[in-house]
Amino acid sequence: QVQLVESGGGLVQAGDSVRLSCVASGRTFHSNAMAWFRQVPGKEREFVAAISWSGAHTYYGDAVKGRFSMTREKWKNAVYLQMNSLKPEDTAIYYCSGDREDYSSTPLVADDYDYWGQGTQVTVSS
Repeated sequence: QVQLVESGGGLVQAGDSVRLSCVASGRTFHSNAMAWFRQVPGKEREFVAAISWSGAHTYYGDAVKGRFSMTREKWKNAVYLQMNSLKPEDTAIYYCSGDREDYSSTPLVADDYDYWGQGTQVTVSS
């Protein structure tokens, strides 16, 4: 059974930094794109960041560009999201996701990801 487990969320103040982690088990994602999405109640899941299967390319949503950074450690089967200069509008549940296809281009939409974590709440107070 494939599992993605996020951690690192919590309550922080505006301007703070937080690092989210996502560790996969049940299969390796060494050859697969991975991504972070976020969602607030009543809204659609929003693309935050993605990283190519090689780790050489990263992509970011407009709302987080320049503030967030996604990395991966293949030997740990993990990805990370470094979030800096947090704003109250970054408050959401953050989800880690993985693509099933090996060596494919990096999807930027939620429907193209096959595996999802349970999410971790990030709350940014003003």
